[in-house]
Amino acid sequence: MIIREMTDSDLGAVLEVERRAFESKTEADLTRDLLADPSAAPRLSLVALEGGRIVGHALFTQASVSGSPPRPRASVLAPLAVVPEAQRQGIGAALMHSGLRRLAEQGIELVFLVGHVAYYPRFGFRPAAPLGFVAPLAIPPEHADAWMVCPLRPGAADAASGPVAWADTFHRPEYAAG
Repeated sequence: MIIREMTDSDLGAVLEVERRAFESKTEADLTRDLLADPSAAPRLSLVALEGGRIVGHALFTQASVSGSPPRPRASVLAPLAVVPEAQRQGIGAALMHSGLRRLAEQGIELVFLVGHVAYYPRFGFRPAAPLGFVAPLAIPPEHADAWMVCPLRPGAADAASGPVAWADTFHRPEYAAG
């Protein structure tokens, strides 16, 4: 398996991965729109290839914490996708590890996401609300732990707190509900 940064020529294949992984066009549309959204930059878009074919994708986009200083450099993961026939083979994990490593090398200190509470803790994610990070969308109380953060340097999650902001695209009506 090869993990590399997405190129413009990969867009069609990436959108197909998103459609197939989620069995819907919403995540594909979200991905397309985030890739074009200036407020999402800087971003890190990674693809996983097997046999020369793109089988996975992870998109990390700009986030910010607007609490009291220091304000850490932050990113948000959405979406992470692997085509159905390649799931449960470590591709999502490889995308996560590569993405988190690359973000840390770029000086990103915190990565946020809204995701499955059984999957993401293995990568260092933990519930963000108890640490004082306010999600940029309403999360029902029964899913509060799905709002997570992963510190990429020791103490990063303890040094800051407050409302988190993300790309404008996430606030569009077709995406804000999800």
